[in-house]
Amino acid sequence: MEKKSTVFTATHGVMTTEVGVISGELELVTACNEDGVLNLSITYVGAAEWYTLPGEEYRLHDVRDHEVVHEMLVRVLERP
Repeated sequence: MEKKSTVFTATHGVMTTEVGVISGELELVTACNEDGVLNLSITYVGAAEWYTLPGEEYRLHDVRDHEVVHEMLVRVLERP
């Protein structure tokens, strides 16, 4: 399973399944398995608790797109 991690600042907030909206300095981790299934996790930088982004199962048609999708998510989540 390949993992990618990026720290960014979300001034407008990011919706999570467990606690609703979180904002500030956050870390997004995406993990992609061999079948293209993506797991999306987010936390406050330095925190132990991880949250999930809402939605159904996320799946890539081509696992080589993982990096591009990860970067797109970061850019969308950090936009003002």
